[in-house]
Amino acid sequence: MITLKEKVAVITGSARGIGRSIAEKMAEAGANIVITDILKDEGEKTSREISEKYGVKSIFVESNVVNFESSAELVKKTLDEFGKIDILVNNAGITRDGLFLRMKEEDFNRVIDINLKGTFNCSQAAFKAMVKQRSGSIINIASVIGLMGNVGQANYGASKAAVIALAKTIAREGAKRGVRANSIAPGFIKTDMTEILKEEVQNQILSQIPMGEMGLPEDIANTALFLASDLSKYITGQVITVDGGMVMY
Repeated sequence: MITLKEKVAVITGSARGIGRSIAEKMAEAGANIVITDILKDEGEKTSREISEKYGVKSIFVESNVVNFESSAELVKKTLDEFGKIDILVNNAGITRDGLFLRMKEEDFNRVIDINLKGTFNCSQAAFKAMVKQRSGSIINIASVIGLMGNVGQANYGASKAAVIALAKTIAREGAKRGVRANSIAPGFIKTDMTEILKEEVQNQILSQIPMGEMGLPEDIANTALFLASDLSKYITGQVITVDGGMVMY
């Protein structure tokens, strides 16, 4: 059984969805949890429920990853509360889909701001603390779209390719300082977003997946748990695809 006992994990965008699933999985393994999101009510509820269910300490910090100062304050509050930060999961992200030829500048900028700049902001703040500790694991939630591209997702694909490259750079700079950085590239995962897709769209997606089914948020959470744990202590700068075989390289 993987244990994160006495570890402190910060998961961005964790009020619900995949972020919450990751937070729960790490709490189940014994980590103390920092839930952070712009969704205050949902975030506080999630934090409270995790504490009650898993018997760990969980706090909620309202934070906007796009804001550099807010991200620095997130890490400061984590250090004030727990004295350290062992794990950062950069999960917060959005989509604003549209064909490249007609994509609006504001839609491109918004996706880059949240998915890439938000990851930079939180990672830099956490990295400084982790270097002082001489230990830490940073995990970026990327996407297979960042590896293979996709029609209508130029902004999203660019942002996710960039966070993969960012993790590799952090991995190189952090390697001799005890800090690891890796990326998870999910394929199509069953979420509220995919559940509302029309049946023909879902069937089209399934036809691209060799295993013939969508993944679950827990599949991403299990991978994050591994990358956060000492079982992956010799793994850094890598991308793990969790996609049922969509991308093979």
